[in-house]
Amino acid sequence: MSNIAIADEVPTSTSSSSTTLVALSTMIGTTIEWYDFFIFGTASALVFSKAYFPSFDPVVGTLLALTTFAVGLFARPIGAILFGHFGDRVGRKKMLIAGLLLMGIPTALIGLLPTYDQIGIAAPIALLLIRICQGIALGGEWGGAVLMAVEHAPARRRGLFGSLPQMGCPAALVLSSIAFSLTGLIPADQFMAWGWRLPFLASAVLIVVGFFIRRNVAESPSFRKLGESGGIVEVPITNVMKNHRLPVLLGVGAKLGEITLFWLFAVFVLSFATKKLGLAQTDILNATTGGAVLMFVLMPVFGVLSDRYGKRMIFSIGTGLLLVSAVPMFLMIGSGSLALVVASIVFALGVLYPIMYAPEASLFAELFPVEVRYTGLSLCANIGGAIGGGLAPIVATWLLATYGSVTSVGIYLAAIATVSLLSTIAMKSGRK
Repeated sequence: MSNIAIADEVPTSTSSSSTTLVALSTMIGTTIEWYDFFIFGTASALVFSKAYFPSFDPVVGTLLALTTFAVGLFARPIGAILFGHFGDRVGRKKMLIAGLLLMGIPTALIGLLPTYDQIGIAAPIALLLIRICQGIALGGEWGGAVLMAVEHAPARRRGLFGSLPQMGCPAALVLSSIAFSLTGLIPADQFMAWGWRLPFLASAVLIVVGFFIRRNVAESPSFRKLGESGGIVEVPITNVMKNHRLPVLLGVGAKLGEITLFWLFAVFVLSFATKKLGLAQTDILNATTGGAVLMFVLMPVFGVLSDRYGKRMIFSIGTGLLLVSAVPMFLMIGSGSLALVVASIVFALGVLYPIMYAPEASLFAELFPVEVRYTGLSLCANIGGAIGGGLAPIVATWLLATYGSVTSVGIYLAAIATVSLLSTIAMKSGRK
C-alpha cells in the first residue's frame, strides 16, 4: 500500500467559501443522481414486474424486475473504469457533468417508455439498456463528486467534507419516497397505468438544475497541482491493478456491508413488507423517509467524528454494529408488526448506515495517491456495490423462497458484515 500525504495537496489559497460551495454543489448533484437511481429501485419493487414482465409467474417476475435493477449496479464498475480514466487524466469536474447527463436523460426516458403490453419484448430490453446507462453514470459520478469535496477540503476536515456529498443519498431517498408516496394517492389502476411515470418525468427538471450548478464549480486543487507537476498517469487502471491491488480488495470488502444493508432495506424490505406481510405501501415508504431524514442529519455528525477519531475507527464501529444487529432486525421484520418493521427500517437506514457511509469517501480516498485516486476509489465503491448491492435483493428473494423465513436474510447480512469488518481492520492503521 502506497504512502500518502494528501494533507499537503490542497493549496493554501483555497478559500473556505469556495470549499463550502464545492461541497454543497456536489451534495446537490449527488442528490439528483441518487434520486434517479432510487426511483428505479422503488419502481422495480412496486411496478416493473407487472408493467414489463407480466407474462411470468409473480415470483419470477419480481426476480426479473430486481435483476434489471441489479444490472445497474453491475454496470457501475464499467463507469468506475471509464470515468476514473478520464477523471484522473482530464479532471474531476468534466466527469461530474458527463455523469449527470448520462444518468438524467435515460431516467426521464423511462417516464415515456411503453410497457410490455404495448410493444412486447422490446419494452424490457429497452428498460435493461437504460438501466445499464444509469449504472455506468453513477459508477463514474460518485468518485468525482466525493473527490471534489475531499480534495478541496482542509486536511483536518476531510471526513466532514467527504460526508457532505454522501448526504445526497438520504436527500434523494426522501425525495423518491415522497414522490412515490404522493403518486400512491392516485387510484391503484391509474397509478399502474401512468402515475408511476411522474417521478421519472420530474427528473428532467432536476437535471437542468444540477447541470447549471455543477458547471460553476472549480476544478479540484489536487488535480490542478498534479497537472502542473506533470504527474498525470497514462493508463490509471493499469497503474492501480499493478501497484494498488491490496487497497482495492480491502476497499471492496469494506464496502460490502453498508451497500448490502442499504439495498436490502431500500428495495427488498419494501417489497417484502408490502407484498408478503400485506402492510400499507404508504406506511413503509414513510418509514423509509423517516430513516432517510435521520440519516441526513447524522451523516455530517459521523463525518466530524471520523475527523476526530479516525475514519477507519468510525467505519469499523459501524460494521461491528451491523454484524450484531443483522439477525435481530430481520426477526423484527418477520414478526409482521408494523411498529417493529418501521423501527427496523429507521434504525438500519437512519443510524447504522450513516456510521459507515459518512467516513467512507475520505477513508477510500486515503487508500490511493492523487494520480490514480479517482480510479482506485471508484473501483472500491463500485465493485463492492455491484457484488453487495446488486446481489442483495436477488439473494434475499431467493433465500425467502427457499427457506420460507426472512431470518435467513439476516444471517446472510451478518455474514457480509463479517467480511466488511475484517477488511476494514486489515487496512493500515494510522491513516485518518
